[in-house]
Amino acid sequence: MEFKPNRFEVLPIIVKNLLIINALVFLAQKTLGTQLPISLEDTFALHTWQSQLFQPWQLITHMFMHGDFWHLAFNMLALWMLGSTLETLWGPKRFLTFYIICGLGAAFCHLTVLYIESNTVINSFKALTATDTIAIQIFIQKYIPVQQPVPVTYEIASQVLELRLNQATLGASGAVFGCAVAFAYLFPNTIFLISFIIPLKAKWAIPGYILLELVSAVRNSAGDNIAHVAHLGGAVVGFLLVYFWNKNNRKTFY
Repeated sequence: MEFKPNRFEVLPIIVKNLLIINALVFLAQKTLGTQLPISLEDTFALHTWQSQLFQPWQLITHMFMHGDFWHLAFNMLALWMLGSTLETLWGPKRFLTFYIICGLGAAFCHLTVLYIESNTVINSFKALTATDTIAIQIFIQKYIPVQQPVPVTYEIASQVLELRLNQATLGASGAVFGCAVAFAYLFPNTIFLISFIIPLKAKWAIPGYILLELVSAVRNSAGDNIAHVAHLGGAVVGFLLVYFWNKNNRKTFY
C-alpha cells in the first residue's frame, strides 16, 4: 500500500501556525524583552526543578522560544521539511499531539539530567564553609560559566550556585527531533542532501545525526550550551509514538 495524499500542502495548518507562533515569539524576545516588567526568558524558558524560576507552564512555553536567529531558522526549516509531510499523512490533530508529546518528553529527559547535575552542585555548595577558601576556589572554578578571575568568597560561590540553577533551556529542537525520527521511520528511503552535496537516505542520515548527539551528550564538553539530552529524549519519544501507532498497521510508502 502506498501513501498518496489527495492534496499536498506546502504549509499544512499546524505547521504553518507553529512557524508563525515561533517567529512572533522570537520577535517579541528581541524587541520587547527589555521593555516588559518581566523577563521573558525567566518566565517562559525551561528551568530545572530546583530553580526558584521553575513554573509548570515552562514545559510547553519553552518550545516556542529560541536563543538566536540561527537556532530558530534551523528548527523551523526542519519543522517545515519534515513536519509538513507528517501532518499531511496524519492530519492536524495527530500531528499536533505528536509534536507536543515529543517536546514534553524531551523536556522531562532534560530536566531529569539537570536534576541530577544540580543536586551535585547543591551538595558541593552545602559542603563549603565560609572560611575554607581553597574549597570555595575549587567550587567556583569548577562551576562558574565564564573562566575569568573572580573574588574567592562564600558570597560569590552562592552566586555561582544561583547562576547554575537558573540557567534556561529553550527551543523546539526536542519536538523537531521527534519529527525527524518519525520521518525516517515512515519514509526511510527519502534522499537528503547533506551539506547540499552528499545524497543520503533518511534511514542513514537521521540515525547518524542522533548518534552524533549521543556522543556529544556523553562527552558533555565544557562550554557546550546545547541540550543534547533533550534532543535524544525527543527522538526516543518520537520513535516510540510512531512505532506503537504503526505496530499493527505498518505501511510501505514507496
